[in-house]
Amino acid sequence: MPMQRPISVLIPLLTIALALGGATAARAQMHGPMQGPPGTMHFPGGGMPSLPPAMPPAVPHVPHVPHVPHVPSVIGPPGMASVPSMQHVDHLLHGPRAVTRRSQIRTLLREEPGRVAVDPQGAPVLRGEFLALGLSGRQLHAVRAQGFAAGRPSPADATLGLDLAVLHDTRGRSEAEAMRVLQQAAPKATFAYQHIYMPAGDGGAAPDHASAMGSSASMPRRVGLIDGGVDPAAPALAHAHIEQHGCNRPNVSNHGTAVAARLVDGDSDTLYAADLWCGDKVGGATSGLVDALAWMARERVPVINISLVGPDNPVLARAVRAMIARGHVLVSAVGNDGPAAPPLFPAAYPGVIGVSGVDAHDRVLPESGSGEQVAFCASGVVGRGSDALRGTSFAAPIVARRAAELLDAPRVGAAAQILRRLASEARDLGPPGRDTRYGYGLLSP
Repeated sequence: MPMQRPISVLIPLLTIALALGGATAARAQMHGPMQGPPGTMHFPGGGMPSLPPAMPPAVPHVPHVPHVPHVPSVIGPPGMASVPSMQHVDHLLHGPRAVTRRSQIRTLLREEPGRVAVDPQGAPVLRGEFLALGLSGRQLHAVRAQGFAAGRPSPADATLGLDLAVLHDTRGRSEAEAMRVLQQAAPKATFAYQHIYMPAGDGGAAPDHASAMGSSASMPRRVGLIDGGVDPAAPALAHAHIEQHGCNRPNVSNHGTAVAARLVDGDSDTLYAADLWCGDKVGGATSGLVDALAWMARERVPVINISLVGPDNPVLARAVRAMIARGHVLVSAVGNDGPAAPPLFPAAYPGVIGVSGVDAHDRVLPESGSGEQVAFCASGVVGRGSDALRGTSFAAPIVARRAAELLDAPRVGAAAQILRRLASEARDLGPPGRDTRYGYGLLSP
């Protein structure tokens, strides 16, 4: 009997303490993040590969609060990435968002499992296809003995000096197993996966906001585009002369057309457009990208825009290095996987001008890539409202167009010279000087 009174008093006290603790946690979720381990970063307004479809169960319903101060992020359960703060959620759900490479890969694997696989790092590849550099006759014989068939020599061989072979696995092995067999059969050769490079922006219907009137009085330019097919009937391309490459017949893609519209912008330029898809769901293969670069080299196109992203690949790296050595300028989107994502290629190769995206208020897109590969930023939003397209894909052609105004033909050392010239013309944003989000600054059309 003497112990019953203290227990009866403790139970209500414990109930009150638990209620206060829950309220404190709710206030912490509304007004700011709980401090994580040292070095943990939270990116206001986005920056993660994707937004969770719903708030984590641990976050209770929060009614409208009229004067909530800035909230950097909301912390979910352990192991879950931070999601945007309450004041940004409505904007993120209703505003257009660039498609992340991760979601593109998931879609491709779901729709084309027989043609697309992933390498050991999770990058998409053409199933059963591999690339080889510098195979000798003896090495080629050894590779064929292991069940690989070699395709015809590529025109890129003579143009860029690559000595490239496309190999097909006839035995249906996994990608990792087939690569292991190749490396054992010819240890001194260079082998690579047939990686797939993805558009760095939305592929929805292209907004029809571009004018068919020329936007400048400058001389017509010669500029290259490696992407999907372009629509010559688009208003912004009405005055352009379009040379097409890669397909037996023209195939229009919304992404390629939207990028081309920003690249030409109504002027009477000559656009060299290489289509890596030809109307197929599966495209953007490494060998196709290398072939397109070789075609641009033969046509002596001075500036080439590549609004595609993917992993480091030794064959593509060699091709890019050869193009820059020949005096071409390559401009590439840095991708939309967020500032914490690893660098994507070809934007991250030395000598390539990488471009991030900003919104209408010159704020970097939260999904835009970040790092030393960012040389400049430009508008990454095309159109307005629900029909707008968004992504670094649409920022790169603005910078490529500016570069094309300065270079009428390939010239040894042009990549470094054009970089310096554009850096002197860019408007500095973010921290003073070059930084990993805005690069040297903003370039406008």
